[in-house]
Amino acid sequence: MRTIQMSDYTVGEDAFDAIPATLASYGATSVVIVGGTRALAAAADGIKEALDGTGIKILDTIVYGTDATQSNVDRLVATSAFAEADVAFAVGGGKAIDTVKTAAKEFDKTVFSVPTICSNCSAATAIAVIYNDDGSLKGYAYPPCPAHIFINPRIIAEAPEEYFWAGVGDALSKQPEVEWATSTRELGHTASLGLALAHTCTEPLMTWGVQGLADVRENRSSEAVRQIALDIVINTGYVSNLTNQPDFYYNSTLAHAFYNGSTGIHRAGRTHLHGEVVSFGVLVMFAYAGNQAELERYARFNKQMGLPVTLAELDLDESHLEALTAFAHETNEWKQGNPEPFEDSRFIDAIKAADAFGRSLS
Repeated sequence: MRTIQMSDYTVGEDAFDAIPATLASYGATSVVIVGGTRALAAAADGIKEALDGTGIKILDTIVYGTDATQSNVDRLVATSAFAEADVAFAVGGGKAIDTVKTAAKEFDKTVFSVPTICSNCSAATAIAVIYNDDGSLKGYAYPPCPAHIFINPRIIAEAPEEYFWAGVGDALSKQPEVEWATSTRELGHTASLGLALAHTCTEPLMTWGVQGLADVRENRSSEAVRQIALDIVINTGYVSNLTNQPDFYYNSTLAHAFYNGSTGIHRAGRTHLHGEVVSFGVLVMFAYAGNQAELERYARFNKQMGLPVTLAELDLDESHLEALTAFAHETNEWKQGNPEPFEDSRFIDAIKAADAFGRSLS
C-alpha cells in the first residue's frame, strides 16, 4: 500500500482571505501561530485579521527560535498552547516550517504553512532538515507535509533578498538531482510522476530568476516573483514528496551531500545559506557525472545570479575537501548512493573541477 499526500495551496496577495474557510473544512476551532521574529512581523497580523470575527481562537503566537534544531522542536512540543491547538500555522522559511512540522508530528497535528520567504520547498514537503545546536546536520525527520500553503507574493517580495536568492540556488538542484538519481533505476508510477514533474523545475528559474531577484531588491511584487515562489514551493515541493518514499529515495544526491558535508567544516567568514551552498553542489554533481555541458550552463546562470561558482565564495579551499568528504559519508545522500555508490577521490576531483571552471568565469 502507498499513500501519497500533497499540500493544497492558495496563492495571491489576498491569499489569507481563504484561511477561515480552509480551517472550517478541517473542523478547526483553535490555532497557534509559530515562526521567527521577522516572519511573524510580516505575516501574523494578516492571519489574525483573517480570523477576526470567526470565533476561531488564537491560543498563542510563538517565536520558535532561530534554527531547526532538535532543542527547538522539543521546546515547542512542551508548549501547552502548541499541544492544544487544532492547527499550527508554520510561518517563515524552511527552518521555522521544519521545526513546526516536526513538532506537530508528535501530536498528529494539522499544519498550515505560510512561507514568508521562498528559500526552499519546506512549506510543501513531508521531510524536515534538523540540525544540532552547533549548526551541524543531525539528520532528516519525516513529518506529514502541511495540509495547506498560503503564498502571498507581496510578503515574499518584501523579505530580505538573500533568501529569495538562496531559494533559487536550492531549487536549481531539484531537476538535475532527481534526473541523475533515477537514471539507472526502473521506476514505478510514483517515482515516474516525480521525475516528470522534476522536468518542470529548472526553466522557470532560468527564465524568471534574474528579473525576480531584481524585483525583490525593489520590494516589488511581480509576476516574476510569483513564478519563482510557485516553482520553489510547489513544483520542487511536490517533486520531493513523490521522490522520497519509504522504499526509495531519489529526492537529492551529490549536490546535497556536498552541502551537508560542508556543515561540518567550521571556517572563518559569513554564514552561508543552504541554497547558496547547494547551488555550487549542483556544479560538483555535474562534474562528478561527467556532464560538462550542464556544468557550464548552470555555472553561467549562477554567475548571472551572483550565486557561487568557486570554493572561495563559500570560504572553502582544497585543504577542506578530505574532511568535507568524510562528513558527506554520514549523509543520507551518500548512504543511498543514487544512481551509484560514490567514490571519495572522484568526489574530490569533481569539487576541484567545478571550482576550476568557476574560476575560469571570473
